[in-house]
Amino acid sequence: MSGQLVEAPKLAPGLYVVATPIGNLGDMTLRGLETLASADVIACEDTRITHRLLDRYGISAPLMAYHDHNAASVRPKVLEQLANGASIALVSDAGTPLISDPGYKLVREVQAAGHPVIAIPGASAVLTALATAGLPTDRFFFEGFLPSKQAARRSRIGEIASIPATLVLFETGPRLAAALTDLAATLGGREAAICRELTKLHEEIRRGDLSSLAAAYAQGGETRGEFVIVVAPPSDDATAQHAEDVDALLRRALEGASLKDAVAAVAEATGRSRRDLYQRALSLAKAGDDAAD
Repeated sequence: MSGQLVEAPKLAPGLYVVATPIGNLGDMTLRGLETLASADVIACEDTRITHRLLDRYGISAPLMAYHDHNAASVRPKVLEQLANGASIALVSDAGTPLISDPGYKLVREVQAAGHPVIAIPGASAVLTALATAGLPTDRFFFEGFLPSKQAARRSRIGEIASIPATLVLFETGPRLAAALTDLAATLGGREAAICRELTKLHEEIRRGDLSSLAAAYAQGGETRGEFVIVVAPPSDDATAQHAEDVDALLRRALEGASLKDAVAAVAEATGRSRRDLYQRALSLAKAGDDAAD
């Protein structure tokens, strides 16, 4: 199926946020195709990638590059075209725009200028991974990409460790083993799923606990392609124990150091947010003073 002709009536003026496939071009929705075929212009991250999608369905439309590096200069042009009655489709290289992709500033400014913003839903790597991971889906927290440097990555993992929801993260192949090692070091033996190349020919889902998955990829697991990591939420006991452990560390640190130094030491040891630890340390110090009175 290639070169299919898609025709649709002219769109009303506005910005159309259009989801595109995350791998399999057959996952493009009919409404999405009609929108792309009817738009006066398509704003996209990489014109080469979007051209492949348009060629698959015989769509011919002007393309405008819109990405992190040129967004500030392109937004005024988009707003000007909308003011002149244009219909503009916004797409990312894959999936739903604004999810770990540029676009939210454009949507905000378009809305502020009084122009309509219409979402055309479709594929999402986040939801696809959740649907296949076999982990709780009633509550989830999308983190996106963790920091690339180990210290910052461990600090961020510590900050999200106690969130009572399934965690969803994006990661690159070259950083996957290191990210899993840090996740295992902070989150322990939680269940997880590594989703590689979702919807593509070599799709792979590997399930297990974080420690075993970290070991598998450290020893040479396949790291080519796009990855989504899904991690089970903490158990109630684990959350309570984690809070108790942090309090114990703060109390010991406060015995021989100033509040500032105690917080800094515990933040470095646990990866927890200094702001959160500072507030907790204040509470513990106050409780100690009240008990002494």
